[in-house]
Parts: sequence; C-alpha cells; structure tokens
Amino acid sequence: MEYSLGFDKSTMNVTISDHNLLGVLRANKMEIELTGEEEVIRALKRPINAQRLRKIVKPGEKIAIITSDITRPMPSKTVLPPLLDELREAGVQDGDITVVFALGSHRRHTEEEKKYLVGDKVYERVHCVDGGVNGFRHFGHTADGTPVDICNIVADADRRICLGNIEYHYFAGYSGGAKAIMPGVSTRAAIQANHSRMVDERSHAGNLNTNPVRLDIDAVAKYISIDFILNVVLDEQKKIIKAVAGHYIDAHREGCQFLDRFYKIKIREKADVVITSSGGFPKDLNLYQAQKALDNAKHAVKKGGIIIFVASCREGFGEKTFEEWIVEAREPDELIDRIKKNFKLGGHKAAAIAMVMQNQKVYLVSDLDDFRVKNIFFEPFHDVQSALNHALEELGNEAKVILIPQGGSILPVVGDQ
Repeated sequence: MEYSLGFDKSTMNVTISDHNLLGVLRANKMEIELTGEEEVIRALKRPINAQRLRKIVKPGEKIAIITSDITRPMPSKTVLPPLLDELREAGVQDGDITVVFALGSHRRHTEEEKKYLVGDKVYERVHCVDGGVNGFRHFGHTADGTPVDICNIVADADRRICLGNIEYHYFAGYSGGAKAIMPGVSTRAAIQANHSRMVDERSHAGNLNTNPVRLDIDAVAKYISIDFILNVVLDEQKKIIKAVAGHYIDAHREGCQFLDRFYKIKIREKADVVITSSGGFPKDLNLYQAQKALDNAKHAVKKGGIIIFVASCREGFGEKTFEEWIVEAREPDELIDRIKKNFKLGGHKAAAIAMVMQNQKVYLVSDLDDFRVKNIFFEPFHDVQSALNHALEELGNEAKVILIPQGGSILPVVGDQ
C-alpha cells in the first residue's frame, strides 16, 4: 500500500507491503468537546488544585506572564486574551502586566516577532519583553547543584504566571509546567547545569517521576514561586484541544496524562525498520529542528535495526554549535563522551543523535548532499522508497516495518509502559 509523508512543502510517497507492515502510528482517536479559546476559558474557570486566578492576584500587584518564544508552537495569541480578561476581573491594570518571552538559550525577538506571537491587541495593551534583557537574580542552588538564576523582571514580580504547550521532550520528559522558568528565563549556566543530566538513562520522553532533568526543573519553584500555570495540548494541526490551569505541578501532570492518551501509542513489538517524518515544513527546515522525530522513533525499533529518517533539512544543520560538534566528531561515541565531560547547548542535540546511533543505524532522506550526510554518520538517500528497499535488502525481506508520519508528536511504547 502507498503512504504519504511530509517533506519540506511537499510530500514523498512510499509503498510498503502488507506482509512487512507492522503498523502506522497516528494520534489516538479522542472525543474533543471544546477547542481553541473556548477550552482555555473553561480551564481558567476550573483550575486544578488552585483558586481561580482572579482570587489569587490583587490590584496593584506586578504580574509577570511567562510564555514561549518563537521557536515553540505555543499559541500565545489565543491563550492571552482570556487570561488578561481574568486578570482584569481581579482589578489588575494592564500597566501592571508584563508578558515575558522565555528565550532559554535562544536569540532575542524583533518587535514584529513579539507582535506576531501575542497578536496586535495584546501587544498594544501590555508590555512585552524578552527574558534576560535586564539581568538576573540569584536565588541559590537546587539539591542537584543547578544555580537558580532568574531574569530580573520575573524575579521582581509579585505574581508569576507560566504559559506553555505540553508535548513530549526528548530528555525532560514533557514540555510545559515549570519549564517556562527553567530553562525559559534562566541563565545559560543554569540551563547547562540542568541539561547536563540528559545523559542519564532516566532522562527520556514520557518519563516524569524519576527523570532527573524534570525533577530539577520542578525544584526551581521551591526558590521562586509559580503562582499559576496555563498550559495547552495541541493536535497535529496546532489547534488547542486541551487546556489545564492551576497548580504548577498538578495541572501540568493532568495535561501530561491527556497528552499520553492522545499521542502515546502502544505497539505489540518493536520493528526491524521504522520510517519516520518530522511532518514537513517548517519542522524539517534543518536537522536541529527535525531531530525530535528521530528521537521518538528510537522507541519503536529493535536494537540493530534501521531508522529511515525523512527530513528535508534544506537549510542545513540549523545551529552553529550543533554543526561544529557533529562535523568535528570522528565517531558518534565521541559526542557522548564529550557531552559528559563538557556539556554545551547545541552540542547536546549532537550527542542525542549519537545516542540513537549506539543502537540503530539511521538512513537520512534529505536534500543535503551525500558527502555532508556521510560525514555526520547517517547513510544518505534522496527518496524514501530507495531507503526502504535498501533496508529490506540489508535486513531481509521478512523485516517488519513501522511507519510514523508525524514523528515529532508520537511516542511509541511497547506493551503497558
């Protein structure tokens, strides 16, 4: 049967024999009652383990609303208007509200980008700034030694409200929750200290309770309070299908449970070959951005199997440090050793790719030239059918195949994990 995968702004087709196909992994079917702004309003009216926001804040208090930067799919322009209405009901003036974009280690925004993220009306109503532009305040260290260094505009606020979208994160378990604070508005040194735990085997997508990266993130709230969160889950068309509000742990965990019901897909067994796509433009613009689909796919393929990773990467690697690390390495294991000795943002994604390659071979179907692809330890192809045919030649015609068309969203799990 023929299947279609997103590739840049087009699609790429592949024919997979029913004899070989174990399954096609897509989001679970769920009945969704409310979507978009209506769902956000519902969540604000029914916060989890917290009072309504209008009862938490008081007139005259300085409010910092921390939301995602332009690299994330968080629909701030949909979420912010009902949130601001809730604050107005509490008597909070627009002049006391600041929207802070959680940059983490990313670049600053232009004013046009800020306006695009929040929408024209919100941009005109309240002050919108990038986190970290006016320095940081030190609050101590977590039990794991991570410095709690928070940007001043957030540290100085009377109330802190964290926004975010919840999706699987390849080493923090899930995005959302306190992640708006750490790494969102933390120093580069703090981020590096936290992220250095990504090499721990418990630091993987879908793990919360024993994940050292996530536990360290949540511990930051012991040093600087998070008064309220509003997180959303998006479908594959980036539409809000679930919102959770309230306590920074309890509301976040309910959102994670919903995400699992929607995107965690059970499989009977792992496959010999997994074909995965980032979903096309803009997710596969560069390798740095597309990597997430590769990391999710590793959970569905046997040790010694093959991942066919479909991503245009027409803009190349996408991040300077990432490119330097992966190009300079002589073998994948060198990247893992390097990240353990000297954690560096950007290099961490090169190490994540290397960790996949410890157990599986990866074919990259892309627009990159063959020399560049071979130089970074992938086997190059320019169409997915050729890649599959080659994989079946290598592993045998009885090899079983799993297809994941939207690999950045889907988390495969074996049995009852």
